[in-house]
Amino acid sequence: MKLDLQVGQAASRSMTVTDEHVRLYAELSGDRNPLHFDPSFAARTRFGRLVAQGGITTGILHALVAEDMPGPGTVFLSQDWKFTAPVFIGDTITGRAEVLEVHPSKPVCHLRMSVARQDGESVLEGEAWCYRFIPEVGA
Repeated sequence: MKLDLQVGQAASRSMTVTDEHVRLYAELSGDRNPLHFDPSFAARTRFGRLVAQGGITTGILHALVAEDMPGPGTVFLSQDWKFTAPVFIGDTITGRAEVLEVHPSKPVCHLRMSVARQDGESVLEGEAWCYRFIPEVGA
């Protein structure tokens, strides 16, 4: 079964990162790095202030592929991305996916992935392969 996607097709999703996101992510993941919670520690780093966990940044991409494109039932097969800048509490980030390739006979696609802050600065760049579980008719 093939995906109903075209090369060049794109989707995006935005969110504003809050203290509550950082707290909840730490509760779920155990990531309580002082870069995320200790303002005096963060002030003495090259970032100069509190930063959000990388999982929040990548989480917007998980939501994007699961909810928007390719859509419900989609999982990552692989991810190859790099963080290019920090995300600060209060930043609005936008995740974007663009279709690079669609498998001719399987529900698999190759996506260019990116996340940018409200000022346009890139905070994540990379690629991913996704598989979409499509329920069979009558199942």
